[in-house]
Amino acid sequence: MKIQQFYNKAYTWILATGPSVLVGIIVLIVGFWLIRILSRWLNTHMFKREIDPSLTPFLLSLAVTTLRILLVISVMQIVGIQMTIFAALVGAIGVAAGLALSGTLQNFASGVLILILKPFHVGDNIVAQGQEGTVEAIKIFYTVVKTYDNRKVVIPNSKLSNEVIINISGSGNRRLDVEMKFSNGIDFAEVKKVVNNVLDDAQSALKVPARRIGISSIEPDGYKVMVNVWLDAHGFVDTKMEIQEKLLEALRGSGLKLPGMG
Repeated sequence: MKIQQFYNKAYTWILATGPSVLVGIIVLIVGFWLIRILSRWLNTHMFKREIDPSLTPFLLSLAVTTLRILLVISVMQIVGIQMTIFAALVGAIGVAAGLALSGTLQNFASGVLILILKPFHVGDNIVAQGQEGTVEAIKIFYTVVKTYDNRKVVIPNSKLSNEVIINISGSGNRRLDVEMKFSNGIDFAEVKKVVNNVLDDAQSALKVPARRIGISSIEPDGYKVMVNVWLDAHGFVDTKMEIQEKLLEALRGSGLKLPGMG
């Protein structure tokens, strides 16, 4: 008798819920298949749009995971599973995780913004957080900068997205400013001639934008000459020292002495 009652209840349950379970299984299988096709399409589309390679896997994974979660939730509703307790549990876990990982999530969001907006690229020279160097890698949570004295600096992305960043190589060139002081007895035209000769011979000095050579200030005991010349941004420091050395040698060789020259 009890066995018969069990079979009757099972038969009734199958008749009542069987169609919805079958529909749910079909929707789940078709949904996963469509998500797989969409994943391939997104991957191809992002490649064609030249989205940053560091960001592509994350965006693809985020989209696929979100779609799968929505699919599972939809199937649960089709089958008739109550979502109230499940939703409350997910909400509580989400709040706790958000509080615990607030700093990490901020770095994560900042990393996504940096990779999308591209205020700097790998290989650029930047000044940030008191550090100057070359960007070696841009990760989702942090950026790696290699300083000129070969130190590896890891900067959280939230610091880069919320504070000032100086991209000193973003335009491709930088201006070198050299100021020199001469006594009133030295002819400025001679100084200008020597400086122009040095810059004409220097292959590292760019012709465009045009250089500037002029008197920046006049003082009782002499005058100051300002030289503005444009250089390639990469290798700027080495080129700066090279040009300054040649200027000093040329001035000394021409007899146009700077104060303190013997």
